[in-house]
Amino acid sequence: MDGVDATPLVPGQTKLVAPKTRRGRRFLEARAPKAIEDAKRCLFLYGNQTSQVIKDVITDLYQLKRLEAARFSRKNENVRPFEPGGETSLEFYCNRNNCPMFVMGSHSKKRPHNLVIGRMFDFHLYDALELGVEEFKAIKDFGAAGTGAQMGNKPLIIFMGEKFESVPALALAKSLLLDLFRGEQVDKINLAGIDRVIMAVALDDARLQLRQYSIRFKKSGTRIPRVALTEMGPTMGLSVRRYRLPPSDMVAEAMKVARTGKKKQKNVSSDNLDGKVGRIYMPKQNMDTLGLSKYKGTKRERRESAREASEAKKRPKTATAPTTAGGDDE
Repeated sequence: MDGVDATPLVPGQTKLVAPKTRRGRRFLEARAPKAIEDAKRCLFLYGNQTSQVIKDVITDLYQLKRLEAARFSRKNENVRPFEPGGETSLEFYCNRNNCPMFVMGSHSKKRPHNLVIGRMFDFHLYDALELGVEEFKAIKDFGAAGTGAQMGNKPLIIFMGEKFESVPALALAKSLLLDLFRGEQVDKINLAGIDRVIMAVALDDARLQLRQYSIRFKKSGTRIPRVALTEMGPTMGLSVRRYRLPPSDMVAEAMKVARTGKKKQKNVSSDNLDGKVGRIYMPKQNMDTLGLSKYKGTKRERRESAREASEAKKRPKTATAPTTAGGDDE
């Protein structure tokens, strides 16, 4: 990006990146933290070795997330989220493509048809879940069943089974699948725009099934249409392998909620009649020492002289004995 220094930072290093152009300023503002975050972008990539099943899984998941996703087509040998130091390259790729989520596919003799779903916080690995693909049926195998679903519409996500609440691995799977398919957070939604259903079923503590159905509204003879579900794919049977939970300090940092609304003012309230009502506490003021502009007649010297004159008039006069010029009478 022009005008922005995109050099990755060393962990523990603080660096202030200042934009040099207007395009760079807009780029940094788009990546800045927000009270309501945008839809989470997802990075789809491959590990050291892959299989045709994993390639088909990545292709179908990318097709469902195409509007908020980036995809790598080459193999990445150094990406190992569950090994110490193996997340460095992954964090760099997610930072470069502005993707706080990732889906990685790999294949080995020990872990065949391996699928890893994870999230980032501040572009550091937050949590990850490793799944094994045991059954898979691609979207193209269902023919024209999925043509009614439009790209960008929000799906209805259903989780069946109490295991999603009690088993830590499946609870993590539920959280990751919600972030992966939810898209942008909205307050209201048009029910007529819901054209597909994603269903996750917990079979036991370590297995789940993932299905997707298209919604068709058909005539029912009343104002309320009849809802018909048609499987559109992809269909996957998944088994839980390894999972990585976030550290407690990172959880406390990630769960902080930004303050919304105006700051509460002291001694200020509002009602329906008077509107904004406030209470003011005024200390006792001395008008003599208050620094205000005074008129000529209100100056301190004139007030003091007038006060002394009025006090002098109010004082009683003392009586004196009369005297004669000839002295005392005989």
